[in-house]
Amino acid sequence: MTLFLALVILSAAMPFLRRFRLGRLPGDFQIPVRGRVYYIPFASTVVLSLLLWAIGRLL
Repeated sequence: MTLFLALVILSAAMPFLRRFRLGRLPGDFQIPVRGRVYYIPFASTVVLSLLLWAIGRLL
């Protein structure tokens, strides 16, 4: 459930996150369907999860 929620949030935030090179990692998929592009950011989800985990451990 948490992974699904993270994927939905990251998919919606992809246009903003592209400025920081997230979404272009190996393992992030872009699927074009009828003129729309759907993002499935698996690798970016893992990277952001590890980053948030590390910040949580420091606090």
